[in-house]
Amino acid sequence: MTYEHILVQHDGPTATVTMNRPDRRNALSLAHLTELLDAIMAVGNSDATGLVLAANGPVFSAGHDFSDIDGADMAAMKQLVGTCSDVMLALRSIPQVTIARVHALATAAGCQLVAACDLAVAAQSAAFAVPGGKGGWFCTTPMVAVGRAVPLKRAVEMAFTGDPVDAATAADWGLINAAVPDNDLVDSTNALLARATRGSAASKAIGKQALYAQLDMPLTDAYRYATGVMAEASQTPDAREGVRSFLDKRPARWDTPEHERSWPARRRCRGGCRGGLRAGVGAGVGDVNQRMPPGGRGTSFEVVSR
Repeated sequence: MTYEHILVQHDGPTATVTMNRPDRRNALSLAHLTELLDAIMAVGNSDATGLVLAANGPVFSAGHDFSDIDGADMAAMKQLVGTCSDVMLALRSIPQVTIARVHALATAAGCQLVAACDLAVAAQSAAFAVPGGKGGWFCTTPMVAVGRAVPLKRAVEMAFTGDPVDAATAADWGLINAAVPDNDLVDSTNALLARATRGSAASKAIGKQALYAQLDMPLTDAYRYATGVMAEASQTPDAREGVRSFLDKRPARWDTPEHERSWPARRRCRGGCRGGLRAGVGAGVGDVNQRMPPGGRGTSFEVVSR
């Protein structure tokens, strides 16, 4: 796909997807969302270990593009909101660590993008809002992500008042990991991503899927599911290498060629990263299947609905 609204850059093991509609405040039109989804899926199927979601212009993202919404019928709105939901789910379902680098205001579905990423770092001048509560169109889908990132009373406050929250408050509430001086934003984001992607990428990919899957389960089901995943993961080459390197008191040599040791083996985000994904991740035991491909290298993923 040729991109009009975003930029994609690869720097070693990191892929950066930058929203690039500054004249529209990076509003999430259907075309913009479609490009974001395509780019995230492409990163998911690549050898990258991390994805940075960033933006150009005076606003991180103003949310949905109202020019798409004005006069749209039900079918058009379902397509728009459904594609937006697919983008959010893709950020969680791909094997890579995803991190939002927020330099300015993130509002409505823009705030949802931040909450949907695994991690987020914001400049101290940034702010966050889900303003539908003070207007005529409540931010129902943004609150799926935001409501899972912050405590309930804070989620209700954000949703009902629509008031913006500054970066320091967002960090205190858990919407982002850190609020940093504006000039330190890029370096701080890269530093957190570097820490989050160290170790075996194949192991982390399994762990990411299992972490999100078990969080919505009842406690007993979560332990049953996690027990199975952890026991099976112990048989992977990287798990065995991690144990052996610890016992041998030497650096681990992950299951990648010598010249690519900092990169994961190729991991595919198959099937459910779009179709069926809305019903899949976190719904229950067995919804996320981790499979070792032929030869035992890397990890492939399949998200399925019951």
